[in-house]
Amino acid sequence: MEDKKHLDKVSAAGLLVALGIIYGDIGTSPLYVLRAVVGSDQPIQEDIVRGALSCIFWTITLQTTIKYVILVLRADNRGEGGTFALYALVRRHARWLTVPAIIGGSSLLADSIITPPISVSSAIEGLRIIYPDIPTVPIVIGILAFLFLIQTFGTSVVGTAFGPIMLLWFTMLGVLGALHIIGDLSILQAVNPYYVYHFLNDYPGAFWLLGAVFLSTTGAEALYADMGHTGRGNIRVSWMFVKACLLLNYFGQGAFIEGLAGQKLGERNPFYSLMPEWFLFAGIVIATAATVIASQAMITGAFTLISEAIRLNFWPKVRLRYPTNKKGQLYVPSINWLLFAGCIGVVLYFQESSRMEAAYGLAITLTMLMTTILFSYYMYSHKFNAWFVMFFLIFYLFVEASFLVANLAKFTHGGWVSVLIAGVMAGIMIIWLNASRIKLRLTEYVKIDQYIQPFKELSRDISIPKYATHLVFMSNAARAAEIESKIIYSIFQKRPKRADIYWFIHVDTTDDPYTMEYKVNTIAPDDVYKVTFRLGFRIEQRINLFFRKVIEDMVKNKEVDITSRYESLSRQNVIGDFRFVVLEKFLSYENDLPFRERFVMDIYFFVKNFTTPEDRWFGLDTSAVKIEKVPLVIRPVVNVKLKRIDT
Repeated sequence: MEDKKHLDKVSAAGLLVALGIIYGDIGTSPLYVLRAVVGSDQPIQEDIVRGALSCIFWTITLQTTIKYVILVLRADNRGEGGTFALYALVRRHARWLTVPAIIGGSSLLADSIITPPISVSSAIEGLRIIYPDIPTVPIVIGILAFLFLIQTFGTSVVGTAFGPIMLLWFTMLGVLGALHIIGDLSILQAVNPYYVYHFLNDYPGAFWLLGAVFLSTTGAEALYADMGHTGRGNIRVSWMFVKACLLLNYFGQGAFIEGLAGQKLGERNPFYSLMPEWFLFAGIVIATAATVIASQAMITGAFTLISEAIRLNFWPKVRLRYPTNKKGQLYVPSINWLLFAGCIGVVLYFQESSRMEAAYGLAITLTMLMTTILFSYYMYSHKFNAWFVMFFLIFYLFVEASFLVANLAKFTHGGWVSVLIAGVMAGIMIIWLNASRIKLRLTEYVKIDQYIQPFKELSRDISIPKYATHLVFMSNAARAAEIESKIIYSIFQKRPKRADIYWFIHVDTTDDPYTMEYKVNTIAPDDVYKVTFRLGFRIEQRINLFFRKVIEDMVKNKEVDITSRYESLSRQNVIGDFRFVVLEKFLSYENDLPFRERFVMDIYFFVKNFTTPEDRWFGLDTSAVKIEKVPLVIRPVVNVKLKRIDT
């Protein structure tokens, strides 16, 4: 209940941060949406302009306001949002939900690579109005480089700095739009949904323009993914202001374009045409700053997505950093530079924002479709009215499928880029998930209590040099009474490891993002213990620190004596040493695998070479860690035809 109150809490600072890191993508859509819908080569018709405005109004209302702000934001996982947070809420009900989760997550990552280039390029190209021959590509690349460099400081710093800029941006949108609406109040008639019907039914090729209309709501998914950074209450309240400013600007642009009836739009950008000449340069500067923030919204969403994907076994264990102690602050270095490289590639390939429009929107349509499926199942599993769930599913599947089909028309003109990126991301997720399942299915476990007596005898066998006072193994065995056979082999056979006390640690990742719990199973007092940590999928796995806390609690409760058992040290009450052992698996040559499994495991271990080592991932003190390589024999070769000959 306390978490719900905090999530729905509204504050001036929270509203400012929400403006700074939530609405960048959807907030900069007026730069290019109406220009893309109307086109530059066709004579302008009043019915087309009003039909397009009506489509934009109802798209923002149905998709962003009703679906995301009112409904989907209800599906918070302890304050966290996004595709994988939603998946974590429903995955135990149906295994097939993995499919929409992977498609949605990979598509959102692809959109994170397309959004920064198109947003920043759209703003910078406004400089051509003042300086017709200015090269925009180097400027765009420089701005993107600056944006990705500052990510290391965290979204709290970024959000605080960007909030006032976005407040200025949205105020500017509203004022410029309102000034042009006043000159033609009849433009407001486009709110009537009849204009949507008239546009789609009577105008040839109007359906295919829905791909451009859809660009007006592309930031809605990022809005949900970034909920953990600002809270639901701040998003809902600030959205009322944001939506009003966006619609004022769209309708203001519509009034301007209607004034050009019979002419061609040509090279004119209706957004910049709203500005008086004396304000143009300042407006371009503000627009550029806003597009940097648009990119920020997608980047923070990508960081959140990857951290959740790692805990859910969808992504390799890459390094995560937490720049501040504030909840939700996260920086993923490898993803930051991967996105940066992708953005630069998009800029260099397309050169112009008008060409990027073809690649934009297709991936995010897939994400929204998958969110519709996951959220429908969430409502079903949480006992929402069955008729309402059915209506929601059918209605939004129809709407978003229509947008998807319209966006597919842009596939050959650049849409393939976003599909290719999403496909690569999805491929990594599928391979990682399958490899994890193969390893889990074929790992052998044994009962720990079968080895209590051997543990005690080994501990007291002075003929074997002592390996450590406290020997700690990281274990994947979820059941308290079990341990991997590989660990037993390591202790008793590979190299007998004598210790005074044996500890086994298992980390269980929960669907709740911020769980921090542990339990201790005493297998043999003062000899063998198993500690199970239950950590949320957003918690950094600082096992060294957490284990120290467990030991302190156990010593305080007199459950264990950690004093060194060397006689000379024991008299001085010196604490015994702790040594961690991490078993690092490699694919054994003694495998006879089907082609598909061999392919999956080869890629898995190849990628694993470039990821964070297990000891660093668990946050262990590297000076007290032994990495021990063990072969992973998934399917041993059988029927070895080897013939002995007599000498």
